[in-house]
Amino acid sequence: MSTRYLRLCLVGLSLSLFFSACQSTTNGGYVTEASAQEPVDGSVQDSVATADTTAAEPLGIDAASYQAKLEVLANGDTTGRWPVADQPLPHQGAILPYKRIVAFYGNLYSARMGILGELPPKEMLAKLDKEVAAWNTADTATEAIPALHYIAVTAQGSAGRDGKYRARMPFSQIDSVLRIAEKRDALVFLDIQVGFSTLEAELPRLDTFLRMPHVHLGIDPEFSMKDDLPPGKRIGHFSAADINFATAHLAELVRVHSLPPKVLVVHRFTQGMVKNYDQVTLRPEVQVVIDMDGWGAPALKKNTYHTYVFREPIQFTGFKFFYKNDLIPTPHRMMTLEEVLKLTPQPIYIQYQ
Repeated sequence: MSTRYLRLCLVGLSLSLFFSACQSTTNGGYVTEASAQEPVDGSVQDSVATADTTAAEPLGIDAASYQAKLEVLANGDTTGRWPVADQPLPHQGAILPYKRIVAFYGNLYSARMGILGELPPKEMLAKLDKEVAAWNTADTATEAIPALHYIAVTAQGSAGRDGKYRARMPFSQIDSVLRIAEKRDALVFLDIQVGFSTLEAELPRLDTFLRMPHVHLGIDPEFSMKDDLPPGKRIGHFSAADINFATAHLAELVRVHSLPPKVLVVHRFTQGMVKNYDQVTLRPEVQVVIDMDGWGAPALKKNTYHTYVFREPIQFTGFKFFYKNDLIPTPHRMMTLEEVLKLTPQPIYIQYQ
């Protein structure tokens, strides 16, 4: 592949993913406020306020075994980037790097935003079972566990009543995702696309759910708009300050409610989506995953992973498969599990859209 062709592919990848990630059957582009059928002003009732928030039985954390697992994930890196040095030892109950999370991504209102909303729950869970089993076969040393990664705040092509270009999904729909996840004892990730809003405004609204031991967080820099261009017109970004707010907020929930550490997934497929990566603060209560979120041919995805994830280490890494977009144009194909396991560092969070 020539340098010029690769550069063009990367640009096309970024722009195409920007528009396709938000697509919905409701209005040809975005999930609308009307489709959510509940207020977006924070007045929606807390439908699970009395849910059990007792922390799960913690795993013991041994410093030597934790470091040994990190060395395995480094996959023989000789640059000194991986594993990340001087990171804090996580609190008891940490999921990473002991388990590999395999997540289905999407929104229940849209069949076009990801596999989570594309298939009926029973069929979707059966497909997730097969992916988890495949990962357990491909890597017998690290158990794969299931997760549902649900877009709880979606970017919008229109300003909405408050001009924030985002729609908050009703709590009743999050409840539905929790009930589906319960059928497989799966983790749940709540994903935030802020538009012209902020993490400070959106994240605390989800505390009811984040107080649950099995509920974790995803944040999407792509739709964090810091200027006058709405989502879909330019790729947004989060700074280290944004990410540090999210980890500090999660850490406080962990401390106050005696929870096991939270996992924070940060999407990334361009250089500019995460700024000042070296100023991100790592905390024993939160495990940070930078998820390679781009689609395309295997060579392109490997290059994106190496350029934007490998070269700017934060803590853990993730990798995203696209059931449809990875095949565009033919004869492109999805990467194999074996190819992904050879990446440096080795991803510990896997997502399917």
